[in-house]
Formats: sequence, structure tokens, C-alpha cells
Amino acid sequence: MRYMLSRARPIVYILIISCVSIAAVLYKFRTDNIFACQASGYTADRYLSYCDVKNYGDYEHGAFWFDLEPAAQTSAANADALFLGDSRTQFAFSTAATERWFSSELAKYYLLGFIASENSVFARALLHKLKPRARVYVVAIGDFFEPTERVVAKTVLHDKGAADRYEGKRLLQFVHKTICVRITIMCGNDMEVFRSREAGTWYLPATTKFKGRERGVSYDEQADDQEIGSAAAIGRIVLSELPVKTDCVILTLIPTVDTKLRAARAIASRLGKSLIVPEHLDGLRTFDGTHLDQGSAERWSEAFFKTAGPEIKSCLRD
Repeated sequence: MRYMLSRARPIVYILIISCVSIAAVLYKFRTDNIFACQASGYTADRYLSYCDVKNYGDYEHGAFWFDLEPAAQTSAANADALFLGDSRTQFAFSTAATERWFSSELAKYYLLGFIASENSVFARALLHKLKPRARVYVVAIGDFFEPTERVVAKTVLHDKGAADRYEGKRLLQFVHKTICVRITIMCGNDMEVFRSREAGTWYLPATTKFKGRERGVSYDEQADDQEIGSAAAIGRIVLSELPVKTDCVILTLIPTVDTKLRAARAIASRLGKSLIVPEHLDGLRTFDGTHLDQGSAERWSEAFFKTAGPEIKSCLRD
């Protein structure tokens, strides 16, 4: 008996070590990777574009750049109208009002904004790659016309190992969806954003992450002439590369906290265009101090299409 126990000890020890190792790996995935997020937003049309943890984070930049979501790329390339901007753009136009307006015009649209305060550097590279057929572009200028690459874009565009990492993120979504839809307790509650392949719209499941950070929209009337000149210079290049006539580029500004409305109007003016923004909308709010909450986004986007609708219609019908 003693001999059998002595022989069993190494096996038991190995089993314990193996179980601990497996548990550690699962815990790391539960806290630092995709399993820190739930899977409630997946549909036949939607994929996980962002999970707010260190070892997953952004997927949507790589999804487009590395051809990981062909249906999304096809939709963006074939859209009648393209929206360019950052995450504020995405939340502002991911609304029923946007869908209703384009449905009434029998036209297809695609929201081609990205997280991480993305700007025109990545947008220009991506448009060159997609070769879209859009007849009208809506550009939310804000900080869009900037000369430097954002951190995520720099990784996607220049890091040699990025393609493999983003492919890994794509494959993890199949496992994530299989497990977390069925056994929700296995997965955490970090913030996640899902993206439509058909229209590029975002879906943000309910989260308490931003509780207490809600703030009303406000305006900053200060304007730096040097910054305006630099943005306008970049804007001229961006607009000249869009394969539509100038009248079919609509410039707008998404309201936020300390909205730089005066500066945006000055940039648009130097580009020879008007800034189209809905006026007399009181009570708009952000859910996190940056992005419009759902109710505000619905009101703002509906008002935007009332204002910009005639110009967009004209371009769609040319």
C-alpha cells in the first residue's frame, strides 16, 4: 500500500500542477482577454469590434485592414453614402433615425468611423484600399484632419506581427460566442462594442462602466488659428482624394463636452464649405463625457438629416 501511494504521488502532483496551470490560463482569459466581455451582441450581422481589456481591445481596425471581415468590406465599398470620423461619429449615427432616412431613399449607407480617436490618416489609407463607390461622403471633422497616426492605426499599418494577432482575435470570437452565449457566468462584464457588417453601425450592450460620468453637451468658442490652418491644409488633401464632386462632401461636427464649434466652422470655411450642424437642440447629453447617449444621438441624427437631407438626396440621385 505504501509503495502504491509513493508511486501515485508524482502523478497527483502533476495533475495538481496541470489543473492550476489550466485554471491560471482560464483566469487570464477571463480577466485580460475576450472572455472578460459578454457575447450578447453577436448576431448574423454583427461581430465583436472592441472588448475593453488589455489583451483584446480593438478588432475593427485589423478586421478592415487585413481583410478579416469580407462582408463588411463589401458593404463599405458598395455603400451609396460613407460616413467618416471617430467613435463620436459612430455613436451619433448608429441610430434608428439614420436607418429610416436611408431606407426611405432606398439607399445604402456605411459608418466607417473607428475607435481610439481615429483620424484621416487611417481613413485615407483604408479608402485607397477599399476603392468605394459612394456618391456622397459625410465627414465629421472635429479632430479628424490631423497629421499624426493614432496608436492603433500605427500598429495595424506598420507592425509586422499585427496580422497574425488580429487573425487570432477573429478566431477567438467563434469560441467566445459558443461559450459565452450558453454559459454567461463564464464571461465577465467589461465594455464591449459590436459592429454591423451591413451598415457599420455600433451596438453597445448595457453597461455600468460609465455610471456617474454622464455630462451635458457644451461648447468651447476658443479657436487656435494655427491649428485651424493645419487642419484645413490636411482637409484640402483629404477632400481632393474623395472621388465625388465637392458639393457631395458634407462636413459636420458631432456635439460633445466642450464642442469646438467655432474652430470647426473656421476649418469648413477655409475649405470653401459650410458646416452642417442641427441648431436649437437643447438637452443633449453624453453617456461618458464624450459620446452622445442613445436618446441624444436619435434626436441629433434625426435633426441632421432634416438639415442635410436635401444635399444628400441630390447627390444620391445624380
